[in-house]
Amino acid sequence: MTATPIRLLLVDDDPLVRAGLALMIGGAEDIEVVGEAADGAEADELVRRTRPDVVLMDIRMPSVDGITATRRLRARPDAPQVVVLTTFHADEQVLHALRAGAAGFVLKDTPPAEIVDAVRRVAAGDPVLSPAVTRQLMRHAAGTTADARQARARERLAVLNDREREVAVAVGRGLANAGIAAELFISVATVKAHVSRILAKLGLDNRVQIALLAYDAGLLEDDGH
Repeated sequence: MTATPIRLLLVDDDPLVRAGLALMIGGAEDIEVVGEAADGAEADELVRRTRPDVVLMDIRMPSVDGITATRRLRARPDAPQVVVLTTFHADEQVLHALRAGAAGFVLKDTPPAEIVDAVRRVAAGDPVLSPAVTRQLMRHAAGTTADARQARARERLAVLNDREREVAVAVGRGLANAGIAAELFISVATVKAHVSRILAKLGLDNRVQIALLAYDAGLLEDDGH
């Protein structure tokens, strides 16, 4: 029996970009492009109508931009995963989109096979963001508000117990569940349970946001790895 295709919505204000994305992704048998939107407002309406699993979202658009649209979509009870499109690695707008709930980002000049892989990964619940790129983004965005942000982050993380804090740091370092389990001498199932509790306690959407909060709190700098 053939698996149900991943339902994908494309959001970009440039019709040529949308057409190119649709063409390159159209060859993947396990992905179905269910709609195209020119801005965040149109995306919100199309998500209601087409119920996509993943949204490939441009950041800079007129009317409603990708960051605002991501925040709105991730607040929905049936929220799709969001991957943002950008032209720069160290783009502060990408960091804002990740904080809004995006599961990762891809560059617009990324090879087609890698964009298809990113869609598949986020549909499966895996973030598409390496720890190195995460740190690059956060260093790029660090500024005069760093101390205040660290204080807020540490206050939020105070609700975690010691083991959950260890798991949060490991997530921030980019370890997968199996790596965390091996390092902390616990089962993969226990790691998954801890991650679920961390997300619930902190009101976060995904592992990327755990990593961002751990970085903001200075936990990754304190960590000896």
